[in-house]
Amino acid sequence: MNGTIIHKFPFYAKIAFIFISLFALIYTLWVGKAILIPIVYATILAILLNPVINFLTKHRVPKILAIGVVTSLSFSILSAIIYLLFIQSASFGQMIPEMKTKFNEMSVDFLDWFSAKTNLQSSTVEDWILKNGYNQLGDMVSGKNISMAGQLAATSLLIPVYLCMILYFKPLFIEFIRRLFDIKHHFALEEVMESTKKIIQSYLVGLSLELVIVAILNSIGLYILGIEYAILLGVLGAILNLIPYLGGILGVLVFMIVALVTKSPAHMFYVMAMYSFIQFIDNNLIVPRVVASRVQINALVSIIVVLVGGAIWGVTGMFLSIPVIAIVKVIFDHIEGLKPWGFLLGDIVPTKKKFIVKPAIDMVTKLVRPKSKG
Repeated sequence: MNGTIIHKFPFYAKIAFIFISLFALIYTLWVGKAILIPIVYATILAILLNPVINFLTKHRVPKILAIGVVTSLSFSILSAIIYLLFIQSASFGQMIPEMKTKFNEMSVDFLDWFSAKTNLQSSTVEDWILKNGYNQLGDMVSGKNISMAGQLAATSLLIPVYLCMILYFKPLFIEFIRRLFDIKHHFALEEVMESTKKIIQSYLVGLSLELVIVAILNSIGLYILGIEYAILLGVLGAILNLIPYLGGILGVLVFMIVALVTKSPAHMFYVMAMYSFIQFIDNNLIVPRVVASRVQINALVSIIVVLVGGAIWGVTGMFLSIPVIAIVKVIFDHIEGLKPWGFLLGDIVPTKKKFIVKPAIDMVTKLVRPKSKG
């Protein structure tokens, strides 16, 4: 038979195929996380550093030399920052036993006051605080986290290697994408790839600048309030700020707990006011001007992808989920068949509109409806 047979799948079959594919993707991400996490980090860094590589190569710097210099310089700066944070983390870890003791004393005093005011038994609440409150501080230096630090070190060694390979073989990947499509679609494909690249680079650069600015503001604010380890806590709060909605709550809780244990209850409220002021500046000045609001994900999708990322890849998945879903949205917005899915991920809520066909139906109904006899 010479004719072409076109199969049209029903809607429920397409939905089932989408869910099966989504489950297979999530399972693959979970199984291969040890391999995929450094690749994803390297890809995001490659997108950020690609303009610098292009600038150097245009000025007659050999490509391999440009990649080597940019990669070495970037990781030297990151290593210096991580080393400074590690020194503060080690010193902070030595204070954990003292913080646990003080937190225990404060919780006992609070429970005594609460029991005297309410005539309620405090034993149950006290057991919960002792098990889930200050004892959690000791888990920060537990054997599990030491093992996790070893895995993180191994991953960090792989990221520069992947980064160099991705930057060097970028033309190979682009040519591979071209060959997936017919020649007649190459012009449209070039437009999609170019616009997608610019938007993604702008978004990731803006996100990185936001991280640096918020970290500086947090550190200065905590230092002025006299909170110890201001730089460590400021950077931690800025990193948590990358997680939408949930990150801000976690950040202010960390600041308030440290202020309560190391200073006084009054400092806890000072820290909350300081963090609220910085969040106001971030949401109204930094994000609109620096991140440029080019890629906006709605709140429901943001929370879902953060939780899914945390379930699949742990804390790393929570931090990577928003940049990855933003890249996915940009790609969806530039592919005709996937634009509805990109619209679903966005935060533009359409106004309520009547279908055009409804006035026509009303007109036909009036014409057909028999006139009532007077």
